[in-house]
Amino acid sequence: MSRPAPFTDKQREELAEMLKAAPNKAEYQRVEAVWLRAELGLSSEEVGKALGWAPTSVRRVQAAYLREGAKALRGPGRGGRRNENLTVREEAELLQEYMLEASHGGVIEAGKVKAAYEARVGHTVPPSTVYRMLGRHGWRKLAPRPRHTKSDLVAQAEFKKNSPTSLQKKSGDRRKRVDPSA
Repeated sequence: MSRPAPFTDKQREELAEMLKAAPNKAEYQRVEAVWLRAELGLSSEEVGKALGWAPTSVRRVQAAYLREGAKALRGPGRGGRRNENLTVREEAELLQEYMLEASHGGVIEAGKVKAAYEARVGHTVPPSTVYRMLGRHGWRKLAPRPRHTKSDLVAQAEFKKNSPTSLQKKSGDRRKRVDPSA
């Protein structure tokens, strides 16, 4: 294994300042991964164990810092939608068709949205793709409640016991059917 590149005093000072100024946990950990090697001489395995990272991730961050400088440690990280079929703007345009129907109280069927989505991207997609897209744009499934939240179940049961039809059944007051053949 090759010997790791040494850090200059200027780089060590820069890393110490960056540690103090890190705006979030992700950036702090990236700076710390490099700082632990620069100040304490820890190996990537030791740094990885301290941070809960894989040693290869530590080496990748350290190499990026040595190659690009401080800008490699700043920024939002690797998150994002790298495997998207449509951009968020294109998804919004696709859903525009259904906005008018929804604004008038209509029910939007996910199957229709899925068919339009597949026609737009040119291949089939699982239903979860469509549901995630709808959620991303603030749509949600609305369904009626099975019962009102302020309903009194005891009062309903009492009403059923004492209702006129219930009392007729209890008293046996039913009209007899006449047999037409008799």
